[in-house]
Amino acid sequence: MPLPALLFDLDGTVVDSIELIVQAAVHAFDGREGPRPTREEWVALIGTPLAPMLRRWAHDDDDVKFLWDRYRAYQIEHHDRLVSAYPGAVELIRRLHARGHAMAIVSSKLESGIRRSLDYVGITDCFGALIGIEATEKHKPEPEPVLLALERLGMSASDAWFIGDSPYDVLAGHAAGVRTIGVLSGPYDRAAMEHAKPMHLVESLTDIEPLLVAGN
Repeated sequence: MPLPALLFDLDGTVVDSIELIVQAAVHAFDGREGPRPTREEWVALIGTPLAPMLRRWAHDDDDVKFLWDRYRAYQIEHHDRLVSAYPGAVELIRRLHARGHAMAIVSSKLESGIRRSLDYVGITDCFGALIGIEATEKHKPEPEPVLLALERLGMSASDAWFIGDSPYDVLAGHAAGVRTIGVLSGPYDRAAMEHAKPMHLVESLTDIEPLLVAGN
């Protein structure tokens, strides 16, 4: 039997980038008149596409672009200062890759951003597919990004897991017909994750390995 494919969210799952995401939003809205999100409101949307997040507080499409440009500029400048792999994550990913699992990243950020974070922590070569926001018309919690990752890996939903830190990851996994593992390393609390009904819920990424060995 082939080893199952492993699909991972990135931010809050493999890399700790939550503070970068929050600080980029603070920078984007600073010095601009009009509504702006609280930290709690912004965090509650992490894991969904950036443009719709910004649009909730934007005046119009031009304002979305203005906020987007400021957000992206901050992320590019401060990425290396505010991003790190979670403890044990790099070793785990390398171990699973060496074992022969086909693996992909399924994220709501641009592929270039995915690649930069993976390059920075040194595990880009472990992934056979990087599914960014531009790869599909519909995004998490819809199943399309998960299904595209499976297609590019040449794997079926029945032989795959999706591991992520947000309810949107879990719901996308359910919709695509893959098994799901929620991790509590990101900004979402246990109640929010349990509400999405992952097959398993663990404290950190390194806790998934025994579940993969058990296979259920």
